[in-house]
Amino acid sequence: FVLAVGSAVFDAMFNGGMATTSTEIELPDVEPAAFLALLKFLYSDEVQIGPETVMTTLYTAKKYAVPALEAHCVEFLKKNLRADNAFMLLTQARLFDEPQLASLCLENIDKNTSDAINAEGFTDIDLDTLVAVLERDTLGIREVRLFGAVVRWSEAECQRQQLQVVPENKRKVLGKALALIRFPLMTIEEFAAGPAQSGILTDREVVSLFLHFTVNPKPRVEFIDRPRCCLRGKECSISRFQQVESRWGYSGTSDRIRFSVNKRIFVVGFGLYGSIHGPTDYQVNIQIIHTDSNTVLGQNDTGFSCDGSSNTFRVMFKEPVEVLPNVNYTACATLKGPDSHYGTKGLRKVIHESPTSGAKTCFTFCYAAGNNNGTSVEDGQIPEIIFYT
Repeated sequence: FVLAVGSAVFDAMFNGGMATTSTEIELPDVEPAAFLALLKFLYSDEVQIGPETVMTTLYTAKKYAVPALEAHCVEFLKKNLRADNAFMLLTQARLFDEPQLASLCLENIDKNTSDAINAEGFTDIDLDTLVAVLERDTLGIREVRLFGAVVRWSEAECQRQQLQVVPENKRKVLGKALALIRFPLMTIEEFAAGPAQSGILTDREVVSLFLHFTVNPKPRVEFIDRPRCCLRGKECSISRFQQVESRWGYSGTSDRIRFSVNKRIFVVGFGLYGSIHGPTDYQVNIQIIHTDSNTVLGQNDTGFSCDGSSNTFRVMFKEPVEVLPNVNYTACATLKGPDSHYGTKGLRKVIHESPTSGAKTCFTFCYAAGNNNGTSVEDGQIPEIIFYT
């Protein structure tokens, strides 16, 4: 009686037109522990689920139409959702048609993309789940690292399909997922060192992308060039100088300053000083370089107009540049134009405190050895860094 009241499936099984007359009913596709959890819930309202049994209990609750237990299982999964299990739970959420849980998994992957794709469960997902993730505009990771993760997935998939792990088969198992890698968002150095040598792309695709990186106007490519807008919250900026002075000259040498931060951020641009001679246009190349490897992580060849004041003027990257905690980076700006204002009384440490959460982002600045056009911790260019946390 209790089973029939608590489950529409058992009600049909015992009391419907096709009701069984047997004293025993076989349930061949249900785990004993999961069925015991179902019985305890129906007879006593006791919820007995844990990390090892939650998925089989969810399957059983859905199969036998016990929505209240199903809801408890989903709530348990939500509370235990982390970056290292987000892909595993996303696969299960899609399998069991739990859109709310799937949405939460995707949000977690957006916020913690690096940790999620490095977790063990990432290479176990199916192709449709991989495609669903790669289609997103909100992943918080550089495209070259995403490509590396996708290659790892393709190697695991080759093994699952008992195919030889060679570039041709990696491309084959990736199928429609390959077109969702946004190669144009990489720097030419990233593309040359990784995807161009992977053997996964055709020669024609490699040449087309190299032309895209090096030629203006840029030829059309078959891959998406829309940035992944992984930024949330409010734009922040820090200023490292306490005073502004006049006359900083340019002769083709980059102004450079080293910096590190105490937490992961995304740098979207710099604030630069403009002309001391009234309204002027500047040409500028900005870069962020990983100091130890000398790898360019982001750059933009662009320009800006200034009004002759001592204010700073925004110059933005094409896409956000991920900056990891306690790693040395070099901010570079190569300006072409007349003498400008410059900053003095520089600060070695600058702390930005969020007005809403109180969270602190600490920047530490250091002298960049070599050609730096005179810019240092104490004075020079690149007074502001614009970022999101």
